[in-house]
Amino acid sequence: METVQAHLNSGKCLEALDAVDDAMYVIGGKWKLRIIIALADGKKRFNELQRVLKGISARVLSSELKDLELNGFVKRLVDPSATTVSVEYERTEYADTLHHVIRSLQEWGVKHKKKITQR
Repeated sequence: METVQAHLNSGKCLEALDAVDDAMYVIGGKWKLRIIIALADGKKRFNELQRVLKGISARVLSSELKDLELNGFVKRLVDPSATTVSVEYERTEYADTLHHVIRSLQEWGVKHKKKITQR
């Protein structure tokens, strides 16, 4: 497998930057990956998500969910048969394509925290 350094040295730096820009545009920011992770164990209602994601405002959560739905990572499920309209959110199969990205970030985060706390 080609290393990142070799890839960048091969003259494809601009392509790599463009690809990372595209990815960060779609999943970047403080909340998007956290929302996807929060939905890993199944469907959740809006208020459940807000409780799990401590510190997120309703306005921001609503906006992020719309963006994630637009990009195919989250599905909004409406149950009109309930006495009050019930809305749940769930991850899509497409969100599962981020598994390796999330796992790598998690592993790196653990290592980084250890490095910083050992100072």
